[in-house]
Amino acid sequence: MRLIVQIPCLNEEQTLPGVIRDVPRVIPGIDEVEVLVIDDGSTDRTATVAYEAGADYVVRRPRTEGLAKAFALGIATCVDLGADVIVNTDGDHQYRGEDIPRLIAPILDGRADIAIGNRQVAVVEHFSRVKRRLQVLGSRVVSGLAHVNVPDVTSGFRAYSRDAALRLNVFSRFSYTLETIFLAGSQRIPVVHIPIVVNKPSRPSRLFSSVRSYLKKATGTILRIYTLYEPLKAFFYVGAVLGGIGMIGVARFLYFYAIGQGGGHVQSLVLSGVFLTIAFQVWMLGILADLISINRRLGEEILYRVRRGGGTTNGSGRPTSRPRGIVTEPDADVLVEAAGRERQ
Repeated sequence: MRLIVQIPCLNEEQTLPGVIRDVPRVIPGIDEVEVLVIDDGSTDRTATVAYEAGADYVVRRPRTEGLAKAFALGIATCVDLGADVIVNTDGDHQYRGEDIPRLIAPILDGRADIAIGNRQVAVVEHFSRVKRRLQVLGSRVVSGLAHVNVPDVTSGFRAYSRDAALRLNVFSRFSYTLETIFLAGSQRIPVVHIPIVVNKPSRPSRLFSSVRSYLKKATGTILRIYTLYEPLKAFFYVGAVLGGIGMIGVARFLYFYAIGQGGGHVQSLVLSGVFLTIAFQVWMLGILADLISINRRLGEEILYRVRRGGGTTNGSGRPTSRPRGIVTEPDADVLVEAAGRERQ
C-alpha cells in the first residue's frame, strides 16, 4: 500500500521544509510513504529546497498556472507513480502532518473514497468573525447544492483513494476545493470529514487579496460549477424567475381587464410575452445542456477506464519506472522531460 503526500505550492521556500519534515514516514497499514511537491512556477528556490528537505519527487512548472491546475497535475502524477492513497496538503504549513493517519483511516477501512479535514471554521481563532460566518454559510450552500455533507468545503487537507483520484477532473482555474465536492456528489463518491486542528498562518493568503475578492471569485466558481454538473436545474431556476416575472405582468393585465381598464395596459402584456418567451428559450437551453452533460459523463467514464487500465503504467496500475528528483514540465498538459537523480 503506497501513500503519496502531494504539496502544491508557490514560493514556499520558507515553510516547505517544515511541511515535508512533518509528514510521518511510518503509518500503520501503509507500506511506503512518499512526498511529491508541485512547484507552480515559483520564482524562489522552492523546487531545490523541497528536494533538499526530503521530497521524493518535485514537479516544477516554468510558469504559474494556478492552484487548481497544480492540484490536477499532482493528482495525475501520483496516479502515474502508482499511489494507492493520495493526501493533498498546503505548502504554507497550515495543516499538521500528524493528522494524516486519521485522515486516511476511513479510506483504509473502506468507509469512504474521499476524506476532508474539517478545520471547524466556526471556532478557528485566527479567522475573523466575518470570515468564520462566510465559511460556515458557504459550506452549507455548497453542501446543499452538491448533495454532500462537508462542513468545511474550502479545506485543502484531503485524502483520496486511487479510484477517486482516477475520477477527478478539474476545470476551474481558481480552486479545486469546490469543484471536486460537486464532482463527488455527481458521481456518488463516498465522502467523510475528519475534525482537525490547524496551525496559525505564517503569511497572508495568496489565493485572494480580500474577503470581497474571495466572495467574487468563489460565487462565480460555484455558479459555473453548478451549471456544469446540474445544467437542467440551473437553467430551470433562471427560466422560472423570468417566467414568474412574465406571469406577474399577465396577472396585472388580466386584473385591469376584469375591472374594465385593460385598454391602457397592453404594454404590460407585451413585456410579459417577452419575459415568457425568454423563459421558454432558457428552459430549452437547459434541456440541451443536460443532453450535453450526458455526453460529458460518458466521456468521464471512458477517461476513468482508460486511466484505470494503463496510461503510463504497465497495465497493472503500477508505473514502469519512477524517476526520483526534480522533474521539469515545459508544457501545461504533458510531462515530457524528466531530469533528476536517484536518491541515494
